[in-house]
Amino acid sequence: MKFGADNLPDDPVLLKALILQLQEENALLRHKLFSPKSERSPEDADSPQLAMFNEIEELIEAPAAEPAEAEAEAEEVVAPVKRRGKRKPLPANLPRVEVIHELPEHERACACGACKQVIGEETSEQLEIIPMQVRVIRHTRKTYACKACETAPVTADKPAQLIEKSLASPSVLAMLLTTKYADGIPLYRFEKMLSRHGVDIPRQTLARWVIQSGEQLQPLLNLMRDKLLDYPVLHCDETRLQVLHEPGRDPSAQSWMWVQSGGPPDKPVILFDYTASRAQEVPLRLLDGYRGYLMTDDYAGYNAVAARDGIERLGCWAHARRKFVEAQKVQPKGKTGRADVALSLINKLYGIERDLKDADHSERLDVRQQRSQPLIDQLKAWLDKTQPQVAGQTALGKAVNYLARNWSRLVRYIEGGHLPIDNNRAENAIRPFVIGRKNWLFSDTPKGATASAQIYSLIETAKANGQEPYAWLRHILERLPAASRVEDYEALLPWNCSPASASAS
Repeated sequence: MKFGADNLPDDPVLLKALILQLQEENALLRHKLFSPKSERSPEDADSPQLAMFNEIEELIEAPAAEPAEAEAEAEEVVAPVKRRGKRKPLPANLPRVEVIHELPEHERACACGACKQVIGEETSEQLEIIPMQVRVIRHTRKTYACKACETAPVTADKPAQLIEKSLASPSVLAMLLTTKYADGIPLYRFEKMLSRHGVDIPRQTLARWVIQSGEQLQPLLNLMRDKLLDYPVLHCDETRLQVLHEPGRDPSAQSWMWVQSGGPPDKPVILFDYTASRAQEVPLRLLDGYRGYLMTDDYAGYNAVAARDGIERLGCWAHARRKFVEAQKVQPKGKTGRADVALSLINKLYGIERDLKDADHSERLDVRQQRSQPLIDQLKAWLDKTQPQVAGQTALGKAVNYLARNWSRLVRYIEGGHLPIDNNRAENAIRPFVIGRKNWLFSDTPKGATASAQIYSLIETAKANGQEPYAWLRHILERLPAASRVEDYEALLPWNCSPASASAS
């Protein structure tokens, strides 16, 4: 039963539980408003796996100290010696322009009368950026006719274009897609970038080019989905998306962007799909024909697809850990509580995974059985003892119940060395979309949302395979109009195209 201001419980026990619940909710809200959004604890401060949880929030949202406070701290604490970091060399694949600096002629003459000779040299490098250059490609098609007879004239063919009768060359389309989906720049800003060069192309035209590009690139996405579904481990996640002009729906209604991440280690695939619904029918359709392990969060919309024969659902330890982090935040300061016990064991599980970062599947399975299994047994014993003792509406109760409810899925990862401990791969894959959404806020139409899903899929898969997005997009957009066979399309997939060949195109 839910209680409100007009129906508070008379039972002192229920009233006390309600007060405790409200105090915890208030503490969590205050923590979200006024504290850095970090889930790291002192013992996992050096863990790169756990650092992925809130890296952006830690870098951007950590509050800066006021000047007066900073001065006071400086008086009380001796500042540690700062070590100067070693500068990372510029990438070897970038083109080099050699600039030779010689001594002036008059400085080469030695006081003894002889001429100084070169005995060595010192080399340093600077990074140079050439601003975007805009030019017009004029296609001139020659027409031929025989003057000796009256046969019909023949005009030379122009190479097939991705978007026929369009002003957009492959380089323009590649730049447009990269700036919007890799760099998060809205179309109106790209429109202004072109206008600075005297080129007036309305954003409605730019939006149409994006949609048409997505449609033309669909054959590559079909091949990527085949690769994704062939591998026996798949990550899924979803996030909200607002589409303003969706037939039969209010502009404020929430739609969804689904991400699926998987594929072989040397051919990773990341696919996005737009839908108006979050219902279980969506993953049933997206994962039709899939057999293997499915890593998700606790969302019930995956239950139906996970119930299919041949699918084993994995639970996400990052989500389980996050619940205990919230419970830890509402504990009395300076005191060790039950949440600390669970977090300590979960952090040790992650520590083992960190040690196994470069291990093969066989070694990872052996170590998990030897080192992780005893920790899991210890955590299960703690869970069975603690669950009956905590109220379900408290932060600790919610964390404990989440752990108990998902236990069989959470511990399944130790069954194989190829299985992940959490769903961070999907969460990291969806992060560029979430960051980009902060800039462009919404999609105007379902067609636009579908195109966004298509282009995000291509760019994020390209990045995962070591491709530079603009170079790879330009490479495939130049060759796609001539593709007619499956082999032609397969040659354009990011794992079949070396980064060097893409940049050279």
